[in-house]
Amino acid sequence: MKLSIAIAALTASAANGQATDAPTPLCIESWRYQDQASWDSTLIPAFEAKHPNIKVTFAPNLDGSAAYYDQLPTQLANGTACDLITARPFDTSLELFNKGYLEDVTDMPVLDNFSKTAKTAWQTDDGKITFAVPMASVITGFIYNKDAFDALAIETPETQDDFYAALDKLKEDGTFIPLAMGGTGDFAHAYGSEKGFMSIGPNYWKGEEGRLALLDGSEKLTDEQWVDPWRQLLKWASYTSDNGMSLTQEESMELFMSGAAAVYPVGSWELHDLEEGVNGTFPMGVFKPPVPAEGNQCYIQDHIDMAMAMNAASAHKEAAQTFLDWVGSEEFSTLYANELPGFFPLSTFKVSVDDKLQNDMISWREDCESSIRPFFQFLDRHDPTTTAQSFTACGEVINGVKSPEEAAAEMQAVLETWYEPQMATKPSPSSAFITAVAFKGFGTTFAAAILAALLE
Repeated sequence: MKLSIAIAALTASAANGQATDAPTPLCIESWRYQDQASWDSTLIPAFEAKHPNIKVTFAPNLDGSAAYYDQLPTQLANGTACDLITARPFDTSLELFNKGYLEDVTDMPVLDNFSKTAKTAWQTDDGKITFAVPMASVITGFIYNKDAFDALAIETPETQDDFYAALDKLKEDGTFIPLAMGGTGDFAHAYGSEKGFMSIGPNYWKGEEGRLALLDGSEKLTDEQWVDPWRQLLKWASYTSDNGMSLTQEESMELFMSGAAAVYPVGSWELHDLEEGVNGTFPMGVFKPPVPAEGNQCYIQDHIDMAMAMNAASAHKEAAQTFLDWVGSEEFSTLYANELPGFFPLSTFKVSVDDKLQNDMISWREDCESSIRPFFQFLDRHDPTTTAQSFTACGEVINGVKSPEEAAAEMQAVLETWYEPQMATKPSPSSAFITAVAFKGFGTTFAAAILAALLE
């Protein structure tokens, strides 16, 4: 049933019942317990000032993201979940919708305030039904120590050559570690993929053009534009500290905040913590992922991260729709961007952020084309997911365990076993053997040698 029909029925029912002056209660489910103060002190009061007949409570899961998604399906099934559900992108939320837990909001006019790409993460596979109002995205790039750059007269890099020239100059001078990057631990590998491969990659595979080509099978992970980002990541390892690859993600972040390292691959969600950690001891700036060559169109990873959905079993759907209308407004976009640093509005409204680093980062949208993480749509419907494989590949490439070409070939081989648009031909028994052995950790070269010996 469409949302408008459901609300009309509820309104009619209320008209036939007993009127009440008590505010309608709404509560919001979320994994972002860190945002409690912002919701309580700014966002909710701003909404309630315009809608005094609705009382909103922000009720996040205090155990964080993993617990939130472990517990939310049960809460939705037994009727204890809130009226409004903060929704992750793509399959996690799609599964909830397919089970009937989230309301169809396709006919809400407020969705016109969002681009087609922004809505993609909360739609059915055919794009015909939308089940959440987009809220925020995250952007990746680089943050740098301005004092380090000024001391060596380094300009912020625009191209790949500029980037390596800057790192070479820092390395030769020796005062600063050129690049703070961790190579140890699952967290470092995940962030290395998200802030490395997926961050610079859109400049190589041309953003959405390449991502969609991967989905329809016209491009492969072994194509040059998909292998090149891995090659760049391998080069980064030579610009870290002597023990750089033994550092965790947290330690590499500390290395930058201490002033020892000049450049740090950054996600917008980290900006607030970095500013607090540096605490004014040195000035910082940000620059977008450098393009491969001068004159190239720039692309940024502007990943759709968060939306607000309505519980299909909510007893307060009219009030919930009023709140969702506000979530899609310019007022909410502006307040949210300034209250929750590093989470940028997905609406088409031009929003100014008070913090300079964040404002600089969001301004990249004006010159560059935005693209989302390449594997989140459709390509994570396998165990292991393609995203998880990219995390593993990141650790193997930056630590020299596998070459960029091997990492790409192994990811592509797995994709061809289950994702139909990439299954142009059935893998031969020999290639299947090589893939199986390689994914046990031995590498394609070793696997091929074993096969050759067996066939002699």
